[in-house]
Amino acid sequence: MPRWRTDDLYAGLKDPALSRDLNALRDEVQALEALFDGHAIGAGSPVTAEALGAALNGMNEVVRRAGTLRAFVAAFVTTDSRDEAAQAQMAAFTTLTLPLGPLRSRFTAWVGGLSAAELDALLDQSEVARAHAHTLRDAVRDAQFMMSPPEEDLAARLHPASGGGWGKLHGNVSSTLRGKFRGQWLPVTALRALASDPDAQVREDAYHAEIAAWKSQEVVFAACMNGVKGESGTVAARRGYGDVVAPSLLSNGIDQGTLDAMQAAVVAALPDFRRYFQAKATRLGKAALDWWDLFAPAGKSETHWSYEAGAEFVERQFRGYSAALGDFAAQAFREDWIDAGPRDGKRSGAFCMRWQGSDSRILMNHDPSLDSVSTLAHELGHGYHNRQLGDLPPLQRETPMTLAETASIFCETIIQNAALETAQGQERLYVLETQLMGHAQVVVDIHSRFLFEKAVFERRVGGDLNPSDLSDLMVWAQRETYGDVLNTPHPYMWAVKPHYYGRSFYNYPYTFGLLFGLGLYAQYEQARAQGQEADFQARYDALLAATGQATPLELAARFGIDLHAPAFWEGSLNMIRRQIEAYEGVSGA
Repeated sequence: MPRWRTDDLYAGLKDPALSRDLNALRDEVQALEALFDGHAIGAGSPVTAEALGAALNGMNEVVRRAGTLRAFVAAFVTTDSRDEAAQAQMAAFTTLTLPLGPLRSRFTAWVGGLSAAELDALLDQSEVARAHAHTLRDAVRDAQFMMSPPEEDLAARLHPASGGGWGKLHGNVSSTLRGKFRGQWLPVTALRALASDPDAQVREDAYHAEIAAWKSQEVVFAACMNGVKGESGTVAARRGYGDVVAPSLLSNGIDQGTLDAMQAAVVAALPDFRRYFQAKATRLGKAALDWWDLFAPAGKSETHWSYEAGAEFVERQFRGYSAALGDFAAQAFREDWIDAGPRDGKRSGAFCMRWQGSDSRILMNHDPSLDSVSTLAHELGHGYHNRQLGDLPPLQRETPMTLAETASIFCETIIQNAALETAQGQERLYVLETQLMGHAQVVVDIHSRFLFEKAVFERRVGGDLNPSDLSDLMVWAQRETYGDVLNTPHPYMWAVKPHYYGRSFYNYPYTFGLLFGLGLYAQYEQARAQGQEADFQARYDALLAATGQATPLELAARFGIDLHAPAFWEGSLNMIRRQIEAYEGVSGA
């Protein structure tokens, strides 16, 4: 399968040009530190238009270069965690950019001392400041939850060796983990891929092999979890947040009212998802599902979803939405932006990262299924979002996770609806199964992950959690969401998901993204029926271009959406409920 191209940036990790640019970045970081010192940027110092403009421009330039260099090195680390040269280069890069964290904290504390009137006056005086108004208002908001400057500096410098170090260890160990399946040692990514095998015994054997593999390293993964959550919880408490979820609300650009409205709608929808699980169990001839049944295929597709077939389908359907989206996909395939196939040492899952300019790189682990084709469309959606953000300065591109999933969900919906449109009989069942498997993960399983993480934070205050503690909490959370329709849970899902080992509550924003994306797609279908799709597409692209310059509530309001209203979230979930009804009808359950 295709692998992503890297030589358009540098010839390799030993390219002298890479060394020169890393040295140039070091000089730029030092120059930025000198600029901050020269303007006395920090808590309590006066903020002038000149100093503010210089600081914003300086940060943008350094972050732009750093982003490209980090992406290049990450392209090697994520595709082969055993590459010692790449790991060493990433470690050196991390050390080189360490001062950026403390500098951002100094900037936030500095701007955070402004009153509303003082900030407005600066916006009137400076064009650079006006272009970064959203960033500055966020800084004023965030400053109320800051430690003292020395503490912020220390926390930023310790993070790579504490929470960041534990997260890195989890990634390195999990990417090389192997399990014994029928006498053969397979990467855990390959074992997880067998969860969608049509043979029930293969799925069950792969499940037990996978569980044994995670258990073999449970002490390591538990240490990683304790390290990451211990640091996050301690720093959050020191900063004065009211609870462990509060920091994520700020970073995701939403308030408690939005989260509460969405979560209430999710909980209300759980019985409907259990109807889907029960229908699936009945079709499989079982009273309840075991974990290895969750991804069991249903129906039959006449299409062999090879990577090539999937790529052709994605480009054709994207072009059916708009020429711009189709051309974008064609460029990504033509210029080898995608690392498609699984292999030893490669990170599991999928992601999209900004490369240079408005280009991206996409990692995935393809298997021949419509679900994998949907993943391809999902990640290309992230890339299309990067394209709309274009060459904006980095500080104007900083998008909260809640909005980062908008384009990906939208593009995934295009693909799945296209596959369903002409499907009949067993093909229709196959497509509905693919859709509902994905939706169940983002609504039901994500909610279990939210409950689990919240419980871990609360328990971690009292000390380290043992592997058995973490597994017990994971099973509890799965019982709370899946209910009695799940017979055998997955006690090591806490070790599987890398999201637990990075930023806190890297879960519910996916649900937000799904339901917000579905809500926008419903508006697109309405606009298309009225012959106004061009107007919708222009407003949609403008929304994507503004995700770093407005809050989710503000951007949603442009489409008449009130994120505090339960009716909006219920409306998106009703689209999934209709799919569940169709599934029950086709499967005969």
